[in-house]
Amino acid sequence: MPSIVEAPIVAVTVYPHHARITRRASARLDNETRFSFAGLPWNLDSDSVRITGSGPAVIAGVDVAVERHPAPADASLRALTERRHADQAVVDEVADAVAAETAKVELLTGVAKRSGGSFAKALAAGTAEPVRVAEVTDALGTQLADALGKRRELGVRLARLRDDLGALDREIQSKQGLAEVDSATVTVELESQEDGAEIGLELSYVVANASWEPGYDVRVRGEDVSVTWYGRITQHTGEDWPECELALSTARPANTVEVPELEPWFLDRVRPVQPVMARAAYGGASPMGGGIPEAVSMAPAGAPMAVRTATAEEGATAVTYRPGRPVAVPSGAQGHRTTLARLDLTAKLGYVTAPAVSSEAYLRAAVVNTSEHTLRPGKASVFHETEFVGTTRLDVWAPGEELELALGVDDRIRVERELSHRSASKATLSGVRKREAAYTTTISNHSPREAVVTVLDQAPVSRDEAITVRDVRAVPEPVEQTDLGEFTWRLTLAPGAKGVVTLGYRVDVAKGVELSGWRE
Repeated sequence: MPSIVEAPIVAVTVYPHHARITRRASARLDNETRFSFAGLPWNLDSDSVRITGSGPAVIAGVDVAVERHPAPADASLRALTERRHADQAVVDEVADAVAAETAKVELLTGVAKRSGGSFAKALAAGTAEPVRVAEVTDALGTQLADALGKRRELGVRLARLRDDLGALDREIQSKQGLAEVDSATVTVELESQEDGAEIGLELSYVVANASWEPGYDVRVRGEDVSVTWYGRITQHTGEDWPECELALSTARPANTVEVPELEPWFLDRVRPVQPVMARAAYGGASPMGGGIPEAVSMAPAGAPMAVRTATAEEGATAVTYRPGRPVAVPSGAQGHRTTLARLDLTAKLGYVTAPAVSSEAYLRAAVVNTSEHTLRPGKASVFHETEFVGTTRLDVWAPGEELELALGVDDRIRVERELSHRSASKATLSGVRKREAAYTTTISNHSPREAVVTVLDQAPVSRDEAITVRDVRAVPEPVEQTDLGEFTWRLTLAPGAKGVVTLGYRVDVAKGVELSGWRE
């Protein structure tokens, strides 16, 4: 039988959909040349198993086998199960004590009722001494009060023990859904070159049910933007990862790695399919024969605390991030966070409002990635000063690229839009009906700093030759105008200042045409 070695986990590299585990062990070559790493996840990728070593020996062979167990192979789950048995015994003991005290209370209560009736008759007949009756009554009352108090205390203790047992049951249930009964064993056979020598063994393997994804906290304070980049680790491998060298890699290991090759791309004319009955009438092949061509389908606050960050190692096709401290990740962890980097950037703040849709001004920050990091797609929580604004989804953010962040509504920028002119004429001799409208938008800056406000408005666009939009007037001159009737102004307002934007137009409608889509 091979000797089983203790090989704790010393390093874990997490990929987007896998994890590579590294274990280390030491052994002595005393008439034993076969050593086993037991208790490994049964579904490890056997093709990924690698063993290296140090010392006077040669690795002769490596075997991977799955062992079947009557009980869970997970040591932590076995420990929880044993603890559950012990706690259940305590609960049963306290429940028995509660039952004993309840029986004592019932006995004393019954004795008190019977003796009360007897004493009452004796006192009435003059055959009982009042002092003696009082002594017996006091004794029964004292014993009953003690029994009731003990039962109450035991009941409180029993309720707490049962709550703790329920919590333990939920923990066991969560682990039972993740822990596997069976396990894998890796056995290495060595050729010894020196008896009694100390050797070191290192085992690595890849397991599924582990992943990581990037996440971000974006905090905007004035024009300062801090982006905290962290990795969210999820693992359901069935084994707990202790504090060890943890690395997060963007590489994607696969069972097979093949370079794609192009297949010929054929073009042909569309050939109509002839009816089967017509072919048979002319002596063609029958439907069960080989005469019909086969159809082929193709589918395509204060001084901030320092944050310990990770170091990045650039590879040929991937980047590996190593946190600045050992990290433990238990099995069943969902979204376990570890910080990768912190970026201190500068933002250009501005406001944007579309008063035709909403009379609110939204604060917006334009941030350029001046760091050396290329941020991967992920969920970001956005904070403005100390307030949580909401969540957004960041796409790939490369160095030098600009990103716009919406920071919510700022009520200090007031926007008012009113219909300043409206007219509608009847049909003229030519039968044309005219409608005119003009809107005035006033933007007021009640904030203590200068505000750059982008104002968006629109004029109607005709989709019919019988409807014509004319005399579009925009004051002041917009900085941008599109063929879809969208106008953009950019106003710079000092604290307490106001800006006014006017947009007017006329719509001519031909005789007999009913206008649709008009709004005021």
